[in-house]
Amino acid sequence: MKRFPESELIINNDGSCFHLHLKPEQLADRVILVGDPARVDTVAEHFDNKECEVSSREFHTITGTYNGKRITVQSHGIGCDNIDIVANELDTLANIDYNTREEKPEHRTLTMVRIGTCGGLQPFTPTGTFIASVKSIGFDGLLNFYAGRNEVCDLQLEEAFKKHMNWSPLLAAPYVANADKDLIDQIAGDDMVRGITIACGGFYGPQGRRLRIPLADPNQNEKVESFEYDGLRICNFEMESSALAGLASLLGHRAMTCCMVIANRYAQKMNTEYKNSIDTLIKLVLDRI
Repeated sequence: MKRFPESELIINNDGSCFHLHLKPEQLADRVILVGDPARVDTVAEHFDNKECEVSSREFHTITGTYNGKRITVQSHGIGCDNIDIVANELDTLANIDYNTREEKPEHRTLTMVRIGTCGGLQPFTPTGTFIASVKSIGFDGLLNFYAGRNEVCDLQLEEAFKKHMNWSPLLAAPYVANADKDLIDQIAGDDMVRGITIACGGFYGPQGRRLRIPLADPNQNEKVESFEYDGLRICNFEMESSALAGLASLLGHRAMTCCMVIANRYAQKMNTEYKNSIDTLIKLVLDRI
C-alpha cells in the first residue's frame, strides 16, 4: 500500500489532521460545507444532538445527527485555496489510516454539499433565488495543478468559454468541473435554478467590481452574462464551487454547491439582511442530504 511521509500527510500530536484538527472518527459520511465559521452553529442548531465540536482558525466543525442522519458541518473560509485544504484533509480522514500512514484498501465515499451565498447574473436570478451549480468554471487555476484534471473537466465548454471571452493569456487557464449529477437531482429538486457557476479568485476585480482600480476587461460581466452552452446559462458568481467539484471528482467523492443569491449584478440589487433567510436553504439541504 502507498505510504505517505510526515511532510505530505501532516498529523498533529493529538492524531488530528493539520489544519482542520479533526480526527478520523469525528467525520461523518455526509458533510455540509459553509464558508462562514459562524454558519456552522446556524446549521447545527437543527441537529438533534452534537457529538463533537472543533475549531481551528477559520475551520469550525460540528458533527451530530439530524433526523437519524449523522452529519458533519464544516466551515472552509473564503476561496478555492481553502477548499484545497478542506477537500484534501477530509479525504485523508476517510481514506488514509492515520496509524500506518497507508492508503486504506477500501475507498470511503463522502457526500459533500456546500451551502453558500452568491451574486446572480441573470434576470431570472433575483435576490433570494436558490441556485444549484451543475457546472463550475474556475477562474482560480487550482485544478490545473493536479494530474487527471482533463478527465474530470468539460474540455469543450472550456474552449467555448475562452473563445467567447477572448481569454487573456495573463490569466490562469479556466477549468470546468462537473457536480455529481445524482447529487444535483437529490438536493436541487424542483425549487432550485440549475446552471453554470463561475468561481472567482477574488471578490472585487475578478467579479467585475470596479472601485478605485480600473478593470483589465471592463466588459467581462456582459460577456459572461451572454454566454450559453448546451442550454445552460452562467447564473452566478461565487468563490469555491469549482475547486470542490473538481477535487471531489478526482478523489472519488460526491459533491455539489447550492447558493442563495444575495446580490443581483444584472439589476444592481443587494440584500445585506440575508442571514435570516438562508436558513430556509439550510433546512432544505438537511432534509435532502
